[in-house]
Amino acid sequence: MAVKKLHVKKDDMVTVITGKDKGKTGKVMRVFPEKGKVIVESLNVVKRHTRPTRANAQGGIIEKEAPLDASNVQLLCAACNKPSRTGFRILEDGSKARFCKKCNEIVDK
Repeated sequence: MAVKKLHVKKDDMVTVITGKDKGKTGKVMRVFPEKGKVIVESLNVVKRHTRPTRANAQGGIIEKEAPLDASNVQLLCAACNKPSRTGFRILEDGSKARFCKKCNEIVDK
C-alpha cells in the first residue's frame, strides 16, 4: 500500500470538521501516513477495558485518544486563527512551505 502524504504534521493545531468532536481544536500528537490517520490531543477519547498485567497491575477502564481520519481535520492558521485549506509554495531560498489559502500567510515556521 502506498504511503499518502498528509496535509498535517505533528505539533500542528487542527480543528475537527466532522464527527462527534466537530468544532473542537487540539494539537496533533501522532501522524500515521500509511493509514491516513492522526491522533489529536484530548479529542476522540474512547474507553478501553484492560486486563491486569505486570505493567498495569490494577487493570480497569482507561480513557485514551483514538485515531481520527486525516480528512476530518483542518489545519488552524496561526495568522488568521481560522481553519483553512493549505497549499504548497516554493520560497526564495528553494525550500517548500505550506501556506493558508484564506490569508496567504506561510504556515510552517
